[in-house]
Amino acid sequence: MSEHAITATGDLDLGRTVRLTIPAKPEYITLSRLALAGLSRVRSFSDETLADLKLALTEACSNSVRHAYENGEGHVDISFELREDRLIVEVTDGGTGFEPEQEAKSDDVLSEGGLGITIIRSIADEVEIDGGAGGKGSRLRFVKLL
Repeated sequence: MSEHAITATGDLDLGRTVRLTIPAKPEYITLSRLALAGLSRVRSFSDETLADLKLALTEACSNSVRHAYENGEGHVDISFELREDRLIVEVTDGGTGFEPEQEAKSDDVLSEGGLGITIIRSIADEVEIDGGAGGKGSRLRFVKLL
């Protein structure tokens, strides 16, 4: 498989899934935002919703790029599942993983990366975070009702 790839499957009535694999380097995060913007042409989002989704996606991808791998030696997988009433975004990596309990617990104390999770939680209607099996990898999934 190439260093980055985009695949799309599905039927809009049942849900359409687009998958994107990017190198874990900051300059590739823009590709995930472009894929999201493309989806907004399949199913119209308000400008405000699209801007919020781009911010949440950028935060999710940035966490993987910054924390999963040393020297960007890995990849980040992003999937967008567009359903009639919602968009489900999932960002995964196979890096070092993390403990979800370590995320920020209050507004007074925000650790690095904790602010990104807080932003995602404020934008999304549902958020799931997994540290990965055996401390390997991470998965952040968020849902935005449309």
